[in-house]
Amino acid sequence: MRKTRIIVPCYNESTRLKPLVFLRTLEKDKNLSFLFVNDGSTDTTLEIITSLKEKNPSQIEVISLEKNSGKAEAIRCGMLNAIEGSFDNIGYWDADLATSLEAIWDFVRILDTPEVDIVIGSRVRLLGRKVVRRASRHYLGRVFATCASLMLNICVYDTQCGAKIFRNTEALKHVFKKQFKVKWIFDVEMFARFSIVTNTTPTETSSRWVEFPLEEWIDVECSKVKLKDYFLSGLEFCLLFYYLRTPARKIYKSYLSE
Repeated sequence: MRKTRIIVPCYNESTRLKPLVFLRTLEKDKNLSFLFVNDGSTDTTLEIITSLKEKNPSQIEVISLEKNSGKAEAIRCGMLNAIEGSFDNIGYWDADLATSLEAIWDFVRILDTPEVDIVIGSRVRLLGRKVVRRASRHYLGRVFATCASLMLNICVYDTQCGAKIFRNTEALKHVFKKQFKVKWIFDVEMFARFSIVTNTTPTETSSRWVEFPLEEWIDVECSKVKLKDYFLSGLEFCLLFYYLRTPARKIYKSYLSE
């Protein structure tokens, strides 16, 4: 397995983190490592992930943000940190492990194909797959994914799954260089940035991406996604539409090139 670093954003995750699962996963592959980003947690999250690092300092790193900045910024900081390292692949994974860490090796095997730059986890209810998700979230997700596909001009089934791994490229660095304009749906903005920074069409860019139907995805109890978050996502979608599909796109391109 190529050297792979996974960013795990954490905000008040003390009751949901599974330290032993992370440690046991690392025992299986010395080329895998985790970077935990504490996003200004007010509980004992920082103590837990610091203890994890002490147990396996060669494969676990921790960075801590002074204040809660949101998942998008936590991931961006973690990605920029990892990009400067000697890693072949860099990704991010939700701390609640709704997506099993075992899927990392499936993603990396696909990335071993030279023609692939990104592997995206996709929560598809197929025979033989265990995808447990509340009906309301499933149908709202389908509506959102359809709208996102139309705005991005690519056929993507699931933009919001919290499991993605990228090949460490120069384009990846430029994609994460600047802060995202949105917080809740930053994945959509991230996908849009790839074609902008590489000066290619969305179709050309996404031809090097693969969606992987997850073997298992469990909607973890005590989810932090609330009804108001869907409303905020709608507002952010409108903001992204403004930056990506109106004359304001020129302003946005200049922002990314600064």
